Amino acid sequence: MKKIIVFLMIVCNVNLGSLHAMNAKNDVSQATETLKDSTRLAELDSYWANISKTVKEGDFEGYKTLYHKDAIVVFTYGDNAVSRPITEVLPGWKNGFNKTKEGRQIDEVEFRFSQRIGNETTAHETGIFIFTSKSPDGAVKTKLIMHFEALLTKKNNQWYMLMEYQKSEASQEEWEALK
Repeated sequence: MKKIIVFLMIVCNVNLGSLHAMNAKNDVSQATETLKDSTRLAELDSYWANISKTVKEGDFEGYKTLYHKDAIVVFTYGDNAVSRPITEVLPGWKNGFNKTKEGRQIDEVEFRFSQRIGNETTAHETGIFIFTSKSPDGAVKTKLIMHFEALLTKKNNQWYMLMEYQKSEASQEEWEALK
């Protein structure tokens, strides 16, 4: 009987030791994933800051480089739901960039996120953006508060938007809730 108990204790200790080793390995794995996530999120925060900077400066060429050449833009708010290649959408936005660059208007965009999913080379970002366009005297011409989703890919250490989906108008309260 004593031999059985000793055997069971040895087996249990080995199993407990294995469990501790597995838990330690999982802790290291989770820490590595957290570090990878924080690195990815820092890179994406920089990406969105670049979007905001190019809009504020009226830097159309810089803005254009932040999209993948085959990117798609989807609009489902308003009367007409459409999906268009970025190459068709950008020319319509260029005039606003030019006016901003020339000082004839002041444009700004800001982003907040409700969900950020991804890995080292892919990202799906969900949130709300506020786009504001003002005249040089500060009068608001346009203010859009929009639910959006973005699908991004990382190539050669650079993030590019593959899809911009402007879903529906958001409220100021929804924007504030994402602080």
